[in-house]
Amino acid sequence: MDATADWRSFWDSHHSIYVNDRHKDVHYRAIAEQIAAFVPGPSARVLDFGCGDSLHADLVAAVAAEVMLSDAAPSVRAAMAARFAKNPRIKVLAPEDVEKLPDRRLDLIIVNSVVQYLSAAELERLLALWRRLLAAGGTLIIADVIPPDVGALSDVMALLRLAARNGFLLGALAGLARTAVSPYRKLRNTLGIAQYTEAQFMQKLTAAGFTAERLPHNMEHNPARMTFRARVK
Repeated sequence: MDATADWRSFWDSHHSIYVNDRHKDVHYRAIAEQIAAFVPGPSARVLDFGCGDSLHADLVAAVAAEVMLSDAAPSVRAAMAARFAKNPRIKVLAPEDVEKLPDRRLDLIIVNSVVQYLSAAELERLLALWRRLLAAGGTLIIADVIPPDVGALSDVMALLRLAARNGFLLGALAGLARTAVSPYRKLRNTLGIAQYTEAQFMQKLTAAGFTAERLPHNMEHNPARMTFRARVK
């Protein structure tokens, strides 16, 4: 069973991960603001790998020279290409296009809420790719890494806190009920997701040729998950 392909098919389908449009907007705006804060300067070249819908990538493009958005789902890429067609700083790339980028092309690579869907072999391959693509002094941010002791209840509570702060609590409650019987839940139960302790993930980054640290706060809304910053040794 190709778990990566199955997850790709899921994200390429109509799904209910976001409980409503308000949730989706809040999520992607917060992520874009945090990515923008990592951009090292106005000449930076940024890759958001596995970016999802990336509704507010223009916030990142406003503080960078070039923003490359890459997602494995063709329908997601098509929507982004249409959304940002008039922004010359934003490019939409398929994963195979990322593979063709020249060495040391990028100053910042963001990988948010991706590694849990990757096999160990695929993660190792991608770490090597990201290392090749980073320019001297460049930074890799890997966010939303799930520790082994963090389960579905943590996700539920984090979503409810986010919803209460941003005015979509009723929508979140209805969405949780839908998710309980959704293809996502079934797929997650069948395939599982990759989980790492802090020490295990640090070891993977070190073995791939990075120096790394865990950041104090996760980039996503669940504080029980982890974000790492890595640079080429």
